[in-house]
Amino acid sequence: MRESLRAKIVEVCDKKIATKGEGVGVSFYAFFKNKNDEPEVLMEAATWWIQIHQLDHFEKALKIKRMVQSME
Repeated sequence: MRESLRAKIVEVCDKKIATKGEGVGVSFYAFFKNKNDEPEVLMEAATWWIQIHQLDHFEKALKIKRMVQSME
């Protein structure tokens, strides 16, 4: 996964955790705007989320943050 996407995921997870607590859930759509202006990056996130890790639609933000940080 590209560095810019990993950084965005950590940033979004941090913000959600800070505002809603450690139990907050996210989907991979949370890392993108409501318009499809980066289809390649969206597919990269979807592939990582769905095909590689077989995650549920919503997962705990803390879990996703830790998974992404372990890739570094």
